[in-house]
Amino acid sequence: MRLIFAGTPGVVLPALDALAASRHELVAVVSRPDAPAGRGRRLVRSPAAAWADERGIEVLTPQRPREPEFLDRLRELAPDCVPVVAYGALVPPAALEIPKHGWVNLHFSLLPAWRGAAPVQHAVLHGDEVTGASVFQLEEGLDTGPVFGTLTEDIRPTDTSGDLLDRLAVSGAGLLVAVLDAIEAGTVRAEPQPADGVSHAPKITVEDAQVRWTDPSFAVDRRIRACTPAPGAWTTFRGDRIKLGPVRPVANAPQLEPGDLLVERHQVLAGTATTPVALGEVRAAGKKPMAATDWARGLRIDAGERLA
Repeated sequence: MRLIFAGTPGVVLPALDALAASRHELVAVVSRPDAPAGRGRRLVRSPAAAWADERGIEVLTPQRPREPEFLDRLRELAPDCVPVVAYGALVPPAALEIPKHGWVNLHFSLLPAWRGAAPVQHAVLHGDEVTGASVFQLEEGLDTGPVFGTLTEDIRPTDTSGDLLDRLAVSGAGLLVAVLDAIEAGTVRAEPQPADGVSHAPKITVEDAQVRWTDPSFAVDRRIRACTPAPGAWTTFRGDRIKLGPVRPVANAPQLEPGDLLVERHQVLAGTATTPVALGEVRAAGKKPMAATDWARGLRIDAGERLA
């Protein structure tokens, strides 16, 4: 089939590699426009667009996919199908109708669970033991279309969102190609999603990423892992914001009030509503990440000081 791929961030690269190696013809890539990044705020290509540039594949970067110029070019390219992974914009009916087989989306959850922008982060945050990926027919509703195929993936006790997403990006790429093969062969039919089990996964904000020390230790652990690497879990110390890497709940430790710090020789403990957690990496503003023990040693933390 003639394919146009739609996607933007680095997580789409395994899917692009898999499509390039498949029997299908990749004729163009649709991605979000170049965006300012870094201290200089210079415009930077998305990972998907940069991948296509390196291979001489046409890149389309409409501000909105309903723009007439974009729709006209889509018709000219005449794709049989548009596979989608993390494109980042709502696709209007006028665009959905152009390919013979529509737009087929790889989503990183077992639909109808965790519809929305941050399915992996919400699965980690809520303590799910199993998640997966789904390939479904894109329609106007938010991740509501019928499903062609799924795969499952265990969530490990120490998984961050980044760890889990890396695995799903690779396994999901294989699922996406298998579904496209089956669509071309006419051997697969999309099945409607169940009415039960619907949950939503809105984007995780910076405010969501603030650690709540009054939560039990398992919830503190989950929040930090869910927000790693982005947007990055944070708390404040001495009035300044610091970012935290994953922590380790500690069962046999002195009882501490929520947020209270205890600096020991080989670990730094922070109190929660239940048992303390041992801090991992700490990153102060403008500094490189460092082990919590080095951070505490450099600041000479006094008894009674706390995270907020």
